Amino acid sequence: MFQSVRLSMAWLHTWFGLVLGFVLMVVFFFGALSVFDREIDRWAVPQSRFEPQPMPSFDMVLRPVFESMQPTREAIADMAPRVNGPMPQTYTAIDRMGAYTTHRDPVLELFIGFDVPGAKDPEEALWAYRTIDPRTGASLPDDRLKIGSEFFYPLHYSLNLHWRDAGTWIVGAAAMAMLAALVSGVVMHRKIFREFFTFRPDKTIQRSVLDLHNLTGVVALPFHFFFAFTGLVIFAGIYFPVGHTQLDPLHQLSERLEAAETGLPHERAGVPAPIASVDAMVAEAQRRWHARGMAGEVGFLTLQHVGDANGYVSVYRAGTDRIALTGEGIHFKASTGELLREDPAPGAVGSVNEFLTGLHLQHFRHWLLRWLYVLGGLTGCVCIATGFIFFVEKRKRQHAKQGIQGARLVDALAVTTVTGMVVATLCLLIANKLLPDALPGGWPPRGDLERYAFWGGWLLAFVHALLRSAPVAAGRLSPAWAEQCRAIALLAPLAVLLNWIMTGDHLLRTLAAHYWPVAGLDLCLLASAALALLAARRLKRRASAAPALDTVKTGVTHA
Repeated sequence: MFQSVRLSMAWLHTWFGLVLGFVLMVVFFFGALSVFDREIDRWAVPQSRFEPQPMPSFDMVLRPVFESMQPTREAIADMAPRVNGPMPQTYTAIDRMGAYTTHRDPVLELFIGFDVPGAKDPEEALWAYRTIDPRTGASLPDDRLKIGSEFFYPLHYSLNLHWRDAGTWIVGAAAMAMLAALVSGVVMHRKIFREFFTFRPDKTIQRSVLDLHNLTGVVALPFHFFFAFTGLVIFAGIYFPVGHTQLDPLHQLSERLEAAETGLPHERAGVPAPIASVDAMVAEAQRRWHARGMAGEVGFLTLQHVGDANGYVSVYRAGTDRIALTGEGIHFKASTGELLREDPAPGAVGSVNEFLTGLHLQHFRHWLLRWLYVLGGLTGCVCIATGFIFFVEKRKRQHAKQGIQGARLVDALAVTTVTGMVVATLCLLIANKLLPDALPGGWPPRGDLERYAFWGGWLLAFVHALLRSAPVAAGRLSPAWAEQCRAIALLAPLAVLLNWIMTGDHLLRTLAAHYWPVAGLDLCLLASAALALLAARRLKRRASAAPALDTVKTGVTHA
């Protein structure tokens, strides 16, 4: 089919990159934003703008909140089809509950799982969630969308398509295609070391974008390969669900054997029992961590089989002082506080898995490394975007002569994916500030309206790119690129201005207070506006200087 291995790799690199590059662009961009998802939450939810807090007292602060929690009407309605008989009016049979925080989180996330009589799957629980101020136990508004952790972060690995994990499967296919594109890209570029130092911005569009594509691909090659690989490893349980399908009986047996070995009960005893002082258990866990030379901050606290004689409390260390995702869990009998188990150090395979997972999820404190993650993600975006542009630039004159609309459609999709995605993000940030705290009755929840603003903005960007793509069919540059760059240059400062107007936290104030979660996002928005404005001006000069596609042959052999 091909005359050489290099040509076959070029074909593979081109078409795998084109077909799934649109998904990878989303993964890279929102993955980069997710590095600072908690900081974006602070910008989006003004009520959470205070300094990070340690895990508060369970006995004095958390327990009263847990006792007041009930599932939402939406959660009850979603659970009803999986229950034989009517749903109860109130829920008191608690199976498990817990609290989670990070070193970047001022707020505390609480969850509680209720047993539902008549559930078709006895192991399925009805969940309730609440976000509180750990200083007082006061609940924060639950209708405000946590843009960073609840939207951007899941968007980068699931596309927020949760039906049968469809989005996760699509992203997994894109990750596999990315690995193939990376390997084929290395094979097809014989002078890869030279391309590390080659960028000619004053050449033709086709030549300069290919230089930039090669440069960004080479610079961040280890980063891109590692994250594609570890992402597949993290979600291996979804892609190969043997634990709960073919091997389900063996899985159940394994859980029972593990419970017998660890001393942590797998099932309830059916005998009521009170809960001893959880604060005393937390203090004992911190003492044991300190004796092993580790920081004693609690990141995750859970209670299993609540109110039962087999109930136990698990205390996990925050673990933000290291890259590996580890919690050094210590487990106590809930009714007496007796120590049941202290998790041993993992073996060689477990240590590698914890390190790779922790390196991907980046829960550590190292700020410089976190910014390098952002740079690596944005470099991936540049690599993919320039690949799109090169594909269109190389083919649009040929398509124009043949009357084919393929280049026009690909260019419109590229505009939508590159600049349109940024426009949609800014629409979400602006909606977050414009929507009132209290909406009239009958309106959708506030968080849903913010999501609609994102998807609506992205849809409008696609329609605009498609309507303005006619010049591409004639072999010229689409004006949609420059126009959407100008839209970004307008919307980004508008988001900063609205944050000032609606919350009073302008840049001078947040910089003076060294409150970087808000100041940092405002500064990034202003920097994005400046870059978009420069890009729009450069695109305008390109279009006026070369209204038709360059006819100079560049000698490029890229497929």
